[in-house]
Amino acid sequence: FTLALDQTAFDCSDVGASNTVTLTVTDASGNTDTCTATVTVEDNVSPTALCQDVTIQLDASGNASITTSDIDNGSSDNCSFTLSLDQTAFDCSDVGASNTVTLTVTDASGNVSTCEANVTVEDNIAPTALCTDVTIQLDASGNASITTADIDNGSSDNCSFTLALDQTAFDCTMVGANTVTLT
Repeated sequence: FTLALDQTAFDCSDVGASNTVTLTVTDASGNTDTCTATVTVEDNVSPTALCQDVTIQLDASGNASITTSDIDNGSSDNCSFTLSLDQTAFDCSDVGASNTVTLTVTDASGNVSTCEANVTVEDNIAPTALCTDVTIQLDASGNASITTADIDNGSSDNCSFTLALDQTAFDCTMVGANTVTLT
């Protein structure tokens, strides 16, 4: 006798489905009989998670974000899969810090693999320095001083910043206009 199956190959589209297979038995005289069986196809192969490090720039609001495509470096699976990240948003507090993110690769059967990548956050936007002129009066001993608050006229940045002056003390030798630099 001979044996024949109506289906012998299965793929990812058959995972989790009721796959009915018919076996046909034929003897030398040509007599046949059939029976059916259910073939359950499982995917127990975990995906391969591949990551790459990335450097991102903060925007004018002090924020930046990443997507899975920024971190994914060719992850794969024998069937379909999805990608997710444990962190996608970054801000000024992440500049200069060690920012490790985890990429999770999950296939349709629930198999999971992960990898980690480093996200370097940079702030390459210079602050905006705004100055105002000020007139000061010498005291009885011929001295006067200014602070950054006297010169600053609403300077700003996308992150935190500090102010400094190249000159803060004045005396009788400096009566008249003096140029100071606010940094």
